[in-house]
Amino acid sequence: MEFSAKRRPGPGYGTFVLSLDFELHWGVRDHEPTHGAYRQNLLGARVAIPRMLELFRRYDIATTWAIVGFLFATSREERRKFEPALRPAYHHKALDPYQEPVGNGEEDDPLHFAPSLIEQIRRCPGQEIGTHTFSHYYCREAGQTLETFKADLNSAIAIAADRVIRLRSIVFPRNQVNPDYSQAVLDAGIICYRGSEHGWMHRGITRQERTFALRVARVGDTYIDISGNRIVHWDQVLEPSGLCNVRASRFLWPYKPGLKGLEEKRLKRTLDQLKLAAMEDAIFHLWFHPHNFGIHLEQNLQVLEAILQAFAFARERYGMRSLSMNAVADMAREEFRIPSAESYQIVPPATRKESVPA
Repeated sequence: MEFSAKRRPGPGYGTFVLSLDFELHWGVRDHEPTHGAYRQNLLGARVAIPRMLELFRRYDIATTWAIVGFLFATSREERRKFEPALRPAYHHKALDPYQEPVGNGEEDDPLHFAPSLIEQIRRCPGQEIGTHTFSHYYCREAGQTLETFKADLNSAIAIAADRVIRLRSIVFPRNQVNPDYSQAVLDAGIICYRGSEHGWMHRGITRQERTFALRVARVGDTYIDISGNRIVHWDQVLEPSGLCNVRASRFLWPYKPGLKGLEEKRLKRTLDQLKLAAMEDAIFHLWFHPHNFGIHLEQNLQVLEAILQAFAFARERYGMRSLSMNAVADMAREEFRIPSAESYQIVPPATRKESVPA
């Protein structure tokens, strides 16, 4: 494996970042009905999350959980209390989450509520709770605006603050990063986001831009080197706006029995990039959704543990560290002499509480 003899600016160590998009049915509702074939994946996520947390404890892994705000609610009535008055008017009506029928709470509707799982995440050492917006908001779809985005983000901040959680990281649903919204994100006290992986096939797309060919290219890049090396260097994190882009390096595709013969190749590409980041004092950012592990759980956990074992070796051999997105952003801002932004939340007076980091 080749690596640069000349070190780029940075803190002097490689970093492993892991982020999970925790959304359950809210992330797939426009194309997967609640009683469709994908229901097993979504329910399986509730089994997968405690198992993943066990691994994170064992290997001392910091993780950023980007959580849809709806999932925090303990009941339909509580969710309504935090809903914004101003909502997006998507041209594709299927994208409107407020039209989704929901139950009374987590017990009778485990696909749309998850406060007990969020509490498990919160209690696990090293876990950062970030936001995936309040309603799985699509920042580039026709019909949404800056004002409706601000209202949605404020609701996400409010329901998290009600649990005494301060949000500092955001993952935009479908990776629909909208540069025009950077200041609104900073104004809300959030200092970093996860940008898309390098490569044309990994860009954040709208519903209209989604094609079968694009999906094939994304899956293909998991097994065949199409987009090349995707580690992130520290001097690429801080953007001129002051927002930090903790760019993704690789999506961890779930185990596919039909591609069993390629599993070793898929894992090797991931481990090679992690090792390269360790040797170059760069960042390797892996991400996926808990519901990706909803079926074939044992096979998926075996792959994840192999990656964590490789990180443990890189930590011992090269001094690599496991950091959350928030911690990477703080380090980048300090390294490049940009003071950390003071975080604050725009919380309705009726629900305002003192907010501190989880």
